[in-house]
Amino acid sequence: MSYYEGLPFFLCLILILLIAVILGWLEKPLRWYSFGVSLFLTAVIFSSNFVNLIYLLLFYGWSMLLIMGYAKIRSQRGRKAGIYHVMVLLSLIPLVLCKITQLFQLNLFGFIGISYLTFRVVQILIELYDGVIKQVSFVETTAFLVFFPSFSSGPIDRSRRFQKDWLCTRSREEYMELCGRGLWKLLLGAVYKMVIAAAAYKVMGYLETGNMWYHWIGYAYAYGMYLFFDFAGYSLMAAGSSYVLGVELPDNFKMPFISIDIREFWDRWHISLSHWFRDFVFTRFVMYSAKKKWFNSRLQRACAGFFVNMGIMGLWHGLSLSYILYGLYHGALLALTEIYQKKSAFYKKYKAEKWYQIISWAVTMQLVMFGFFLFSGKLVSLFG
Repeated sequence: MSYYEGLPFFLCLILILLIAVILGWLEKPLRWYSFGVSLFLTAVIFSSNFVNLIYLLLFYGWSMLLIMGYAKIRSQRGRKAGIYHVMVLLSLIPLVLCKITQLFQLNLFGFIGISYLTFRVVQILIELYDGVIKQVSFVETTAFLVFFPSFSSGPIDRSRRFQKDWLCTRSREEYMELCGRGLWKLLLGAVYKMVIAAAAYKVMGYLETGNMWYHWIGYAYAYGMYLFFDFAGYSLMAAGSSYVLGVELPDNFKMPFISIDIREFWDRWHISLSHWFRDFVFTRFVMYSAKKKWFNSRLQRACAGFFVNMGIMGLWHGLSLSYILYGLYHGALLALTEIYQKKSAFYKKYKAEKWYQIISWAVTMQLVMFGFFLFSGKLVSLFG
């Protein structure tokens, strides 16, 4: 059984959510129920692969040791940058081992969800260091890490926001309103993933066999549609399931294909990921580089930050050349957009005009689709 795939999972999900609806209708707290079913589903899904189950338990033990240990150190010794940096680096070890060993078909810590679990662990460590989180609870942190709707592929929640919903007991009216929205997201996500994404995948298969330029262009668009409807569908089902369990996961997509520039695209595409990187990589790099006076202007810092931010995002996807180039490509697009919008008199004069926005949208979509083509690995394989 796998998350959001196959009849066994969906039958199990229907039963789990049906019981949640009954509890919510009775105005009962859902936190212990969601915790219990998350542990149950995790055990069932990982029971088919004993090695991955061991990796998951090792990851969990290692991460909880770092979180609980750093919380104690932070409360006793204060804000020590050296200790904080060591803790963050230590938390990344399982993910780094996973990405590196995949190159050699060893796949250490290659269990489903490790990338997204690592985001949660690093976020807690960073916010402990910043003083935003004052203390951590063993049970609540565990519930945050194993919460099944977003376990394998997000959306990436923040621990404080999750904790607020997880501890909340809603009135019948509040819960039923949230439940209704959740069921709509769940059904819409199923249509996205099982109908539209499946159709786009078939089109990809047809175009993949051609070697003419129009096959490549068609493949790029078909792959982009497949990527969006498959992942947006998954994200909607994850959010919908979460809503029924009383936790309002953040949205992951917000009509990305209406974006009129690449910055807007990344505010609408894989939102929880892009905003996580914005908050914890880009902003911190810009602030640190300003403190160290690495660059002469804010514009230079921002451009460098885009390359660092998107380069790391590319590496996070994997160590293949396609992913690395994809990250650097979007870093370059964001940097060039920043320069153009800050320096161009033409942009400042016409940016509000409808004709300009239409042209800007058309150009942006071609750049986005080329990026998808790069991400797919098809472009690299053509020249490989």
